[in-house]
Amino acid sequence: MGKIHIHVDVNGQAYQLQVEEDAFLVDVLRENLNLTGTKKACNEGECGACTVILNGKAVNSCMILASRVDGARILTIEGLGSGDRLHPIQEAFITEGAVQCGYCTPGMIMSAKALLDQNPHPSEGEIRRGLSGNLCRCTGYKKIVQAVKVAAEKMAGQNS
Repeated sequence: MGKIHIHVDVNGQAYQLQVEEDAFLVDVLRENLNLTGTKKACNEGECGACTVILNGKAVNSCMILASRVDGARILTIEGLGSGDRLHPIQEAFITEGAVQCGYCTPGMIMSAKALLDQNPHPSEGEIRRGLSGNLCRCTGYKKIVQAVKVAAEKMAGQNS
């Protein structure tokens, strides 16, 4: 396999990259851009640890060839918040105790962000469906769902 050139916007910054034709997006983010918040786990699109937002949609970056994202907008966990300020979803995960080992947390937060961008006032069922592609081995999801509810309320209050 050869190398190809791609142009992407990651977290608001433009990049021109030379990547292997068969490289997956998760590997390019982690290895080429040193954005290690996106976790690499199952490599089968089953766990959601590698979730990023691609052109406004939550995707498993372990299943997407980097060659397919030429010209795309990508948001990773590192792109949330600003400076020293956490994003309301990140804050809610901390205040609600929705983090334990933390491995799944970036993917959960990115899935929650995509959900709240599409549906700012989700029901509990909608939150559970929105997070259904993300697995956590440490919790029973109760605190994670609560964190998304709290974040939704806080974000709605900021937009008023």
